[in-house]
Amino acid sequence: MNWEYLIIAVVLIIIALVAFKVTRKNFDEEMNKLVKYLGGKDNIIDCEMSMSRFKVTLKDVSKANKDGIQKLGAKGIVEIDNQLKIIFDKNSRALKKYIRDMH
Repeated sequence: MNWEYLIIAVVLIIIALVAFKVTRKNFDEEMNKLVKYLGGKDNIIDCEMSMSRFKVTLKDVSKANKDGIQKLGAKGIVEIDNQLKIIFDKNSRALKKYIRDMH
């Protein structure tokens, strides 16, 4: 009877690890798309995060694909001069780290 619980626990651990790997892969793919939609990493000058808002300063804001950014889950985008303020809910902090690590 104890073996059954052990087998169930191992199967659940394997499922959790696979789900985590898929989630991480999907996050990386989404972030790569976002960088592309922001005009590429060379177009990004700086980024800041405040709560659920992600503020990115761009060399050329006209290179940004706002429709593409919204399809990735942005709740809203505000353009001011060469900055985009994007509301991304919980992923803003991870996004800032991802873009900083690219530079």
